[in-house]
Amino acid sequence: MFEKKDSSKKGLNIIIVGGGKVGSTLVEQLAKEGHDIALIDHDPQVVQSLTNTYDAMGVVGNGASYNTQMEAGIEKADLFIAVTGSDELNLLCCTVAKRAGNLAAIAMVRTPDYSKEVDYFCEKLGLAMIINPDMVASRVISKMLTLPNAQDVTTFAHGRVNLVRIEIPEDNKMCDSSIADLGRSGTTENTVICAIERNGNIFIPSGDFIIKSGDVISFAATPREARSFLKRTGFKTNQVKTCMIVGGGRATYYVAELLIKAGIDVRIIEENKAKCEKLSVLLPEATIINGDGTSEELLKEEGLEDVGAFVPLTGIDEENILLALHARRVSKTKVITCITRNNFGGVVSGLELGNVVYPRLITTDAIIAYVRARNNTKDCNIETLYHMFDSRVEAIEFKVEKESNVVGIPLFKLSLKKDLLIAFISRRGKVIIPRGQDMIEVGDSVTIVTTHTGFRDIQDILAKD
Repeated sequence: MFEKKDSSKKGLNIIIVGGGKVGSTLVEQLAKEGHDIALIDHDPQVVQSLTNTYDAMGVVGNGASYNTQMEAGIEKADLFIAVTGSDELNLLCCTVAKRAGNLAAIAMVRTPDYSKEVDYFCEKLGLAMIINPDMVASRVISKMLTLPNAQDVTTFAHGRVNLVRIEIPEDNKMCDSSIADLGRSGTTENTVICAIERNGNIFIPSGDFIIKSGDVISFAATPREARSFLKRTGFKTNQVKTCMIVGGGRATYYVAELLIKAGIDVRIIEENKAKCEKLSVLLPEATIINGDGTSEELLKEEGLEDVGAFVPLTGIDEENILLALHARRVSKTKVITCITRNNFGGVVSGLELGNVVYPRLITTDAIIAYVRARNNTKDCNIETLYHMFDSRVEAIEFKVEKESNVVGIPLFKLSLKKDLLIAFISRRGKVIIPRGQDMIEVGDSVTIVTTHTGFRDIQDILAKD
């Protein structure tokens, strides 16, 4: 399936098993980044649709079959990714692939029991990564609820830095002030404003950029400094005290577990009695209600109008959207809407859904970060990759492992590409909000925010002569 690779070619030979929501997004993103993709799926229509749409080859068959993997080119593959709907099949696919080829393997595993044994599976099966869309989405949701005004919260530097997105309301203290003025007044002390969306346009702001009401800004700071910044600028910083969740699936379990640990009172509405009984055992601190979560009467009876946060996790996008719209209409609660598809992103962004979380995009970001790091020939690994503002902006965390032409030079002397900002530097456990005289050192983790795509190495931040 794969041809012999030219040594000058940058892309990897990648086999993806499963053409569902995550698999199709991976095919799209990785093909765009210049990798050779072979897709395996048992459904001929799925294979035909994806291979006709994207620059990828397809094989119809069982991804765990040795013969099917051979047909897909396993002997020449660099990376194998199994993202079917079955955890057991994904693990089996990777096990066969590791024996059939000399490659790295990634498996999607969603079952709570398996997710608690990630280290064991990685070690014993030799997997490069195990990824759980429900778990990664639950972490994002829980962080949003600890900062109620945030539209999104992502962590970098092993949890030491938050990248927070908020919308600037009318008469906010920052309105009509430039970034430089905010810095001089101490408003943005230990904080850096990384990206701004205004009327659908994206800006990586310079010091003379003036903030207006309605702007959506993303800023980087430590969790403690993020709260201080929000408090200084007039935003509420107390986490919600109660949360109502509709749906009793795996995502609900992960979210509820994190919220309970954070001291948030959790109420779960689930129509399936067996699921209710299981959740009662797994989450004894939560209140489990057996009923139809799409019933307006039941939602009102259970206190939707007074609850601190509302999170529909039914597993059906249309239901989640309708529930979110209803909650926004009848209450002032913080609403977080989980959407598994992003086919109609433009339509969704125009609805009053509160904060929107796309688990498959968070999942693919993690995998793409690994792919870029593995494909990097300069030894500076990407540790974290996150897409912002409908994938129009990338936040990338690089690990600087050797000397280069960005190391040991004051930042103000570096010729950086336009529309790029160095957000922060993590050095020996300390977070540095960089100023012009600061320098990058070997061993640092450096996070940049940019509208450019495809960065693989820290040296990609430099403008070409």
